[in-house]
Amino acid sequence: MAFKGKFCKMMETDRDPQEAQDWLFSLTPLGVAFVFFFFLMIPMDMPNKSEVLVLGAAAGLAGLQAYWVYRGWRKNHLCTVVLSGTALSIIAGLVWIYTAV
Repeated sequence: MAFKGKFCKMMETDRDPQEAQDWLFSLTPLGVAFVFFFFLMIPMDMPNKSEVLVLGAAAGLAGLQAYWVYRGWRKNHLCTVVLSGTALSIIAGLVWIYTAV
């Protein structure tokens, strides 16, 4: 019954318009970290460097989206949970396609 109550509360709660701006600003530190990761990886001579770069970027984005799933669950924003969950599945699918091909 607790899940049903939580789901009903999530359906009734409105999403804050500031949420989209907060999500965009949360991408800034991730972008800075990836730039440093990218520039430090480029001069290295290692096999499968492109896969390491893709997996590093995907891990950062997946961690960010997992945080937003948690934040949406905590604030009862169903839209945030659904959109972040969708982004997680898209990230996983793209990485799977890249590594499988």
